[in-house]
Amino acid sequence: MSLIGRTGPLPNPTAHPTDCGGESVSTTIVEYDLFINGEWVSPVAGRRYPTANPYTGETWAQVGDADDADVDRAVKSARTALSGVWGTMTGFDRAALMRKLAELLRRDAARLAKLESRDSGKLLREMSTQTAYLPSWFDYFGGVADKIQGSTIPSDRPNFLVYTEEVPVGVVAAIVPWNSPLMLLVWKLAPAIAAGCTIVVKPSDQTPVTALELALLFEEAGFPPGVFNVVTGNGPRVGQALSAHPKVDKIAFTGSTATGALVAAAAAKNLTRVSLELGGKSAQIVFEDADVEATVNGIISGVFAATGQTCMAGARLLVHENMHDEVVRRVVARAETIVLGDPTEEATEMGPVNNQTQLAKITSMLEQAKAEGASFACGGPGGDTKGYFVRPTVVTNVSLDSALYREEVFGPVLAVATFTSEDEAVAMANATEFGLAAGIWTVDVRRAHRVARQLRAGTVWINAYRVVAPNVPFGGFGQSGIGRESGVDAVREFTETRATWVELSGATRDPFTIG
Repeated sequence: MSLIGRTGPLPNPTAHPTDCGGESVSTTIVEYDLFINGEWVSPVAGRRYPTANPYTGETWAQVGDADDADVDRAVKSARTALSGVWGTMTGFDRAALMRKLAELLRRDAARLAKLESRDSGKLLREMSTQTAYLPSWFDYFGGVADKIQGSTIPSDRPNFLVYTEEVPVGVVAAIVPWNSPLMLLVWKLAPAIAAGCTIVVKPSDQTPVTALELALLFEEAGFPPGVFNVVTGNGPRVGQALSAHPKVDKIAFTGSTATGALVAAAAAKNLTRVSLELGGKSAQIVFEDADVEATVNGIISGVFAATGQTCMAGARLLVHENMHDEVVRRVVARAETIVLGDPTEEATEMGPVNNQTQLAKITSMLEQAKAEGASFACGGPGGDTKGYFVRPTVVTNVSLDSALYREEVFGPVLAVATFTSEDEAVAMANATEFGLAAGIWTVDVRRAHRVARQLRAGTVWINAYRVVAPNVPFGGFGQSGIGRESGVDAVREFTETRATWVELSGATRDPFTIG
């Protein structure tokens, strides 16, 4: 199948040539163009690049390799849409389109999950859960779209009426990573569209396909041309061009802290607004009274689900010294039974990491920790070299100054340390430049709340881990980012406030004084 120049309706999802899972129904390499101004267009330079299945290593799609000229025409398209039909739509109009898009996402959730699994290497059962949940973001923010309002401000001058409006910030560049590409894109799209913005999306060069497939649904839902644009590209070129573009009004980025700093620096030259959802090195704190079975399950979920490829991964285990041996023993026992394999198989519990570069990084960090004297309760460097697999790894006796303990690994690696008091646990949890998330495990409700209020983290789970929802803000402190995604106030990330003064008396005043 080719999407080159495609403008027709979405194919039947039950017979889509890119269907996968279990057995592939087609070996055809799918071709995608860029999606700009409601049309499928070839890159100006005519280049394409392959995207591979991380499990098989085989190319299954070819996508457009854009350059600065493609970025420029996408941004111009988005800006034109602001002054066109989209700009005249009310919040009620936008809400209706968002509800239609939500229904289309529900219809195609299973197919999109299979595409996401094929492109990213993550478990089909996890991707199925994610794609089934995505319509909730459009439902929720569709409900917000017609409620974005300003206020009337009492004036200190009786001859003036003063009011404010929340207006769209304008053109938004959404730059998303490869670990949960569609979900992390939707977290930006839903509030941005609710606010009335237009969007240019740059998906990861590792996982570009589902953003392009989402463009088909935007077409079918009836969004005006230019509201949603997708510009794919191999390497950093497209992201750099978007970050530095003078006609982009807001950049919404998810990715590593190092790349986020580069995006912010480029944006600063044009004073472009940014929201950054960046890295983490989140702590799971286990007190001596914790429910061991629930705790172990939460630890496994926090660091081994999604192959550890999540910014919120609970990769530091801080456990009370009296609980250390039992908790580590149980975590290791479960980790050693985790089934690695084909992410599309129901029995598989952990798939490969996404790419060779990430595999090399994880392996290097494990080898460095080993050289520094860390102990491996399970896993470790080496092992089966087929595919981009890393064994579930639990590291004890790890130096608190080591890279493995301090830096984001972005893989299935748990670093364990002990504490003896509540104050020490809080200090250890906060001893990081990151501040994205944390988990607290205790049956003492007073201690749970007492500790939670001391943690410098944007999300704190108590006796749970890795739970999100469209109405709950998500983001971090410190090096974990700027701004929040999800939650009703996320719309404010995509609006500007305009104050209007109305003179009521018609009287003149001294033009050389203020007010």
